[in-house]
Amino acid sequence: MSFPALSFLWGAILLGAAVLSAGPGEAQSPAMERDELVIETATDAHRFTIELARTAEQRALGLMFRDQLPSDTGMLFIYDRERPVGMWMKNTLIPLDMLFIGSDGRIFQIVERTVPHSTEVIEAERPARAVLELNGGTAHRLGIEPGDRVRHEVFTTE
Repeated sequence: MSFPALSFLWGAILLGAAVLSAGPGEAQSPAMERDELVIETATDAHRFTIELARTAEQRALGLMFRDQLPSDTGMLFIYDRERPVGMWMKNTLIPLDMLFIGSDGRIFQIVERTVPHSTEVIEAERPARAVLELNGGTAHRLGIEPGDRVRHEVFTTE
């Protein structure tokens, strides 16, 4: 396993311990900013309301412990620069699509219908600037593919 993946796992383990030590009803995401983004496919543009996971704590907790996610929502995990990224599904109750995105806003990898509760690390095939998590099956349903563009202020524009 690569060093970035080990660093990610260690951070997730520490955050998981903190979350598990919380009392009933306290295992909730740190307050996250809400925003919108658009994914431009070859045939359409799809708008999503998203939560922004900008801090290490927010990224480590992500969508854990949620039993539903409305179809037009998601979470954008933002990093300060392109970097190796590894994610897992421990304590995540619903299947997700993970869209790995470069600095230019182009989706370069999609992992569809991840398995809830899995501790298998899902690594980006190259450094990513962000990861967008959507309900499992959304990418297929909307025809989202690698090469499609995500429009949001964190990405450089042409």
